[in-house]
Amino acid sequence: MLGSWRDIDWIGIVLWILRAIIIVMVIWGTIATIIDNPYTYRQWIDFIIFGIAQGSMYALIAIGYTLVYGVLFMINFAHGEFFMSGIMTATVFIATPMAASGFLDAQPILALLIIGLVAVIVSISVALLTERVAYRPLRKAPRLVPLITAIGASFFWQHYFRGLYGSQVIPFPVPDVLRGTILIFGTQVLKSQIIVIVVAVIMLIGLNFFILRTRTGKAIRAVAEDKDTAALMGIDVDRSVAITFATGAAMAGVAGLLYALVYTQVHWYMGFIPGIKAFTAAVLGGIGSIPGAAIGGLLIGLFESLGPALFLEGLGIPAPHQLKDVIAFTMLILVLIFRPQGIIGERLSEKKA
Repeated sequence: MLGSWRDIDWIGIVLWILRAIIIVMVIWGTIATIIDNPYTYRQWIDFIIFGIAQGSMYALIAIGYTLVYGVLFMINFAHGEFFMSGIMTATVFIATPMAASGFLDAQPILALLIIGLVAVIVSISVALLTERVAYRPLRKAPRLVPLITAIGASFFWQHYFRGLYGSQVIPFPVPDVLRGTILIFGTQVLKSQIIVIVVAVIMLIGLNFFILRTRTGKAIRAVAEDKDTAALMGIDVDRSVAITFATGAAMAGVAGLLYALVYTQVHWYMGFIPGIKAFTAAVLGGIGSIPGAAIGGLLIGLFESLGPALFLEGLGIPAPHQLKDVIAFTMLILVLIFRPQGIIGERLSEKKA
């Protein structure tokens, strides 16, 4: 009798109970919100559109996490600073002078292309420098060593750019043509949100083509599968790893520009929270999976936008919209508990884990 009690998976039972409680609370809060109906149809559409736009930015940042993990099996916690460094530099040296001279409003498309190009170049430069100095010497070190190094690199870049540009919030000038809303299917949508969604889709399609169709992309996938065999086949492993970091940083640089267009400000700490949420998106979708990172980013954005209004308010929680960050990080905890491989990820073999 005592042996049969010992054979019971008590931890599994507790986790199933926790899962059931969470599901019940979400359903209860959602039903209460639907019955009470505190929001109009237009407001729900606004929540969804904002969630898609926010999720698109998370998806672009999450790509960097999943690319690096897919090749090196390490979490690059400095990736949020790649996102921050590019747009902050571009704002100080390019966007602000362009706005002051009137060029930003006179030629908004060309101006934004230049700002985006500078942001991408700076993000790639910071990423390549970090990879060469901090990560490459530790490539064969125990897994914990590069992880701690990544955290240290994150703090270093945060405070480096704080010392370089100051700790104040820097306003990002938005062209007049991108201000306001336009009517789509009877709903007023912010122009900046449309730009975010369209650019994110284009970037994700381009990345998919690069990884799957080009020689360089095939080399990156070969290195991700087996570095030693790839080297024996004549592939330059160091070059492929550097291109992987550069590709992820380029996506982060574009995401930085989109973030600045939506929030109209940049600062030295802006990479931390979006970076952690993008990491959550990568884990949710399946770390190492590019489609998973995109799906995870969209889901995190939608959960963050809809969650407070949909079920937190129905549960009677005061100021629910101030808890949107809690929803994102709770999603990370739940995914790690119940499905650590993510939505479309797969369990790694012992060799890769």
